[in-house]
Amino acid sequence: MEDYEDEPDLNEQIFHNNVREQIIFLLLFILLYLFSFALLIRFKRRGKEDYFSTDEDEITVYRISTWLCSFSLAVSTLAVLLLPISIVSNEVLVNYPNSYYIKWLNSSLIQGLWNYVFLFSNLSLFIALPFAYLFTESEGFFGHRKGLMARVYETFTVLGLLGLVVLGMTYVISAVIDKDKSSIQTILSFWSYYLPFLYSCISFFGVLMLLVCTPLGFVRLFDVVGQFLVKPRFFRDLNDEYYACALEEESLRRRLEQAKKTSKSYVDPAPMTIIAETPMAEKDDYKLPENLLRLRNGELQSGLKEKLVEIEIKRSTLDKQRQTSSLRRNVVYPIAMLLLLSLSVIAVLLVVQNTLSLLIGIKALPTSSKQFTLGVSSLSKLGPYGAALEIVLIVYLIVTSSIGLYTAPCMRKIRPKLKSTPFSLVIGNCALLVIISSALPLLSKILGITNFDLLGDFGSIEWLGNFKIVLLYNILFASASTLCVVNKFTAKVRRELYNRFLVFSVKIEKHPVSASNTPRPSLQNCE
Repeated sequence: MEDYEDEPDLNEQIFHNNVREQIIFLLLFILLYLFSFALLIRFKRRGKEDYFSTDEDEITVYRISTWLCSFSLAVSTLAVLLLPISIVSNEVLVNYPNSYYIKWLNSSLIQGLWNYVFLFSNLSLFIALPFAYLFTESEGFFGHRKGLMARVYETFTVLGLLGLVVLGMTYVISAVIDKDKSSIQTILSFWSYYLPFLYSCISFFGVLMLLVCTPLGFVRLFDVVGQFLVKPRFFRDLNDEYYACALEEESLRRRLEQAKKTSKSYVDPAPMTIIAETPMAEKDDYKLPENLLRLRNGELQSGLKEKLVEIEIKRSTLDKQRQTSSLRRNVVYPIAMLLLLSLSVIAVLLVVQNTLSLLIGIKALPTSSKQFTLGVSSLSKLGPYGAALEIVLIVYLIVTSSIGLYTAPCMRKIRPKLKSTPFSLVIGNCALLVIISSALPLLSKILGITNFDLLGDFGSIEWLGNFKIVLLYNILFASASTLCVVNKFTAKVRRELYNRFLVFSVKIEKHPVSASNTPRPSLQNCE
């Protein structure tokens, strides 16, 4: 009888497990929310539209909108961490199945995490961010008393009308794509059919954006790393170059001060020219450049200032290179470049292997066909090392896609800047990050970077089961990545060959060699 009473009740155990999972979710989300809020405060512009406003209602509006943007940014961060957290959890359970300290880590916890990310991503895209934007732009209906509640009523009204428009467009698109499922009865099934369909369309748009951003990020990441690491300089004396640059800077500074004091233009030696190689015109006994900067309208002083800025930048760069240790300069930079190149090559090779596996029929489509159980077996044939490589490649894809997104020419206008980003751009960037982060798990699964199944509603997205779309995406991604990397490392060589060809063609045009101008040997000389 005592043994029976000591046994835990099944319902009680389920209740305790559910409470534990919700506490873990809450703590994780609070940490991500605090990080997102601090990041937004760092980038958001603090001006009259925000906390420095004298209107209390305006302050409340922007405070609530900031909370909603922080919520959306936390959801996007959690979506980015979905696959790394899931892979690490699976490997931990495989290697330590009976450990007491990881009993809380189970399939229900990871499944719930995926479900929450899917739910919160929909809430962020369709409710939180549109409400934040409309709330900041609202003023209240005409004829009503101005105040906070008037702005709330206007925001909810416009948001409801916008939802009806989006729902109608979704119904039309679904009727065009899938005529069998479009009927009058399906209009009422918003939560079970139209919302997942709308989210699948947005995720498809995000995957297409990653198709452009990620190969571009492969190339731009080399330049970004080069800005933080000092490039090696072989067969060069950095001290001599630094002192020569410092002397030139001092000379230009004295010339500029003398030009400001005496208002005279010194031409011997020539101060500077706009174009390095300019035609020379003979004047008296000196050969002076035609584009010599005179003192007309401050031309000399402005030119000296431009040259001085260039020399200062060059001197600071040389000083940084000179003070950096030879080990860091000659070893760390090549290793970092080789590491980035190797990660790019490995990612492309995995995509090629995945493409061939899809063609042969070895690998199935990335749809979730079964319920994944955590901790049964390792996801990689290499065990923990293969799983670590998958995590590194996923993080590499995250970094390259982010860099490629914000370094694209079309994204310069909405790129966030420290403490100077308008709030409308903050909302737009949050929406863009939610779309990209929600598509990153789909990208990793489509390209075959990981074998981890897409859990929850992520695996039920219909276009993932289309063989032509998945195969074409793999081919385009591999081709674009290969072309970008090859173009990065051969651009300078091709540019130099093209310049040499132009110089050679110009020389031939100036000095043509014809058969008629060549001297012929006379008969007497031949005799």
